[in-house]
Amino acid sequence: MTGAKAAADWLASGTPDPEACRREWERNPLGVALLPAGKAWDVLILPGELGYPTLDVLTRVLGRPGPVLADFGDKRVGFFVPPGTAARWLGTGIRTAGPGTWIVVPYPGRATQGVHWLVPPDGSGTLTDPALLELAMHEAAAGLAVDRGEDG
Repeated sequence: MTGAKAAADWLASGTPDPEACRREWERNPLGVALLPAGKAWDVLILPGELGYPTLDVLTRVLGRPGPVLADFGDKRVGFFVPPGTAARWLGTGIRTAGPGTWIVVPYPGRATQGVHWLVPPDGSGTLTDPALLELAMHEAAAGLAVDRGEDG
């Protein structure tokens, strides 16, 4: 099984009908499908201004975090985290996707217009640890404050 196929199978496994998900990826001219959050993963959605530096910190620390999406125009960055995280997350300016929410997800490994993978899933089910994500967000925010000349 190829990496992209394993990743797509993992993503589809969190849907009510994995075959319908695969068909949607094939039929949708944008190469995306609408997937439910809350079963296999939740998503924490950061403003791009904070999300990109946070991803840089996580990459330095972990090498490779769990899957990360960016929307059209790179205005928001979504980190895939364990289910249940959205219900417990408190943070100003951070949106969450958990049970009862759906997100647009491109097929891994394919070029799409709009939403795209910054870190595609690898099929293993690896997700970003929310505690590490929070620490990385704090470090990234501190770096942004220093860049702006703000007192930390």
